[in-house]
Amino acid sequence: MTFLLLLRQEVSGLWGGGKGISLVAVAVGWGLLNGTRMIYPVIIPHLETAYGLSLAVSGLLVTVLWFFAAIGQLPGGMLADRYSERKLMAVGAAIVALSLGIIVTSSSALVLFVATALWGLGHSLYPIARITFLSNLYPGRLGSALGVTMATGDIGQTVLPPIATLLAAAIAWQAGLGFVAPLLLLAGLAVVATSSTKSARSRRLKEEQEAAETAARSDSDAASDGDSSTQSLSDLLSVFAELRRPAMGLMTGILFLYMFIWQSFTAFYPTYLTRIKDLSPTTASVLFGFFFAVGVLVKPAAGAAYDRIGMRIALISILTPAVAGFLLLPFVDSVWLLVVITALISTMLGTGAVTQSYLADSFSKEMQGSGLGVVRTVSASLAATGPVIFGVIGDYGYFDQGYIALAVIMAVVIALTFWMPGTATSETQ
Repeated sequence: MTFLLLLRQEVSGLWGGGKGISLVAVAVGWGLLNGTRMIYPVIIPHLETAYGLSLAVSGLLVTVLWFFAAIGQLPGGMLADRYSERKLMAVGAAIVALSLGIIVTSSSALVLFVATALWGLGHSLYPIARITFLSNLYPGRLGSALGVTMATGDIGQTVLPPIATLLAAAIAWQAGLGFVAPLLLLAGLAVVATSSTKSARSRRLKEEQEAAETAARSDSDAASDGDSSTQSLSDLLSVFAELRRPAMGLMTGILFLYMFIWQSFTAFYPTYLTRIKDLSPTTASVLFGFFFAVGVLVKPAAGAAYDRIGMRIALISILTPAVAGFLLLPFVDSVWLLVVITALISTMLGTGAVTQSYLADSFSKEMQGSGLGVVRTVSASLAATGPVIFGVIGDYGYFDQGYIALAVIMAVVIALTFWMPGTATSETQ
């Protein structure tokens, strides 16, 4: 009864006051973007055939996607601090749709890599805008709201890869990737359409800007431009100053290691299942989707756990099963046992709801977008090396040893978590 009461309270808090429609629109867009990104791993065999790619080069292609999605998050975060988050998310979805159109209509490997980079940049506009928007929409339930959107991201990652595999086998790999483009355009329109007014952040910034303009009405336009540039630089320097705090530095390191593991694993898990475990492409894609399906349950639970019991216990609880899963994976061949192992590994998907909520709560509201942008850019750009490194490992026939190495890295993340405080604090709030 207590559980049902808590569940009703969470649902009421997220849906009440007309906020639920906005949450659904943002979550659907996030689900499509993440699901689309996970189509690449299941069509890697088709790309290898079409373009003559090795596993290492295929890994480089995934690295390009992740790298440009990472480096774009810093400017994306700064834009989210200054402009409408909804419009920013819509533009990001449209750029990804355009990139997919270029990829499926070109036969050049060079164009494939360039369009993949553009895809990553488009994707990078969405994550920080999503977090800062939800931070203002749900000031007391950020963990739960992020958990919900991350869960819908996993729904997209669960559903879209198997559909892409079926379309690629029945028609062509281009159909398996290109069918998402119109859905992304519709999602971008939905994000904008559900907004009758500007976001809380945008309204506050406009009021502050108008007040500043009134106070400095006699100043020249050139001086105003100089002040704006100085303020942007000052905000960025303030972010790096906050990152010098031990807790913030440790959390950034934890986020980097988690992203490295996650990107390495997801880039080649379908390929590993077909080549090493001798599963059919359809079965491998369904099992790959199941990995994200478990996240639909794990992420909201992880977000709620962060809100209620703090970062440390929540993070250790969701990472420990993943260590066991990575260690056991090389020694399991049965499909049903692989289902269990995949479920164990998928508990790590709750990490994002905890780490990003902690980081968002640690930065002051004024630099929340920029702060998250810096952290995610640094962490994700470094972690983007994971797929190409894991591809090289696969080319040399050491897939099993690679997964054992991921287990060791995950154990390091757990060890670092013990050094973290249980709750987030901001020195500038």
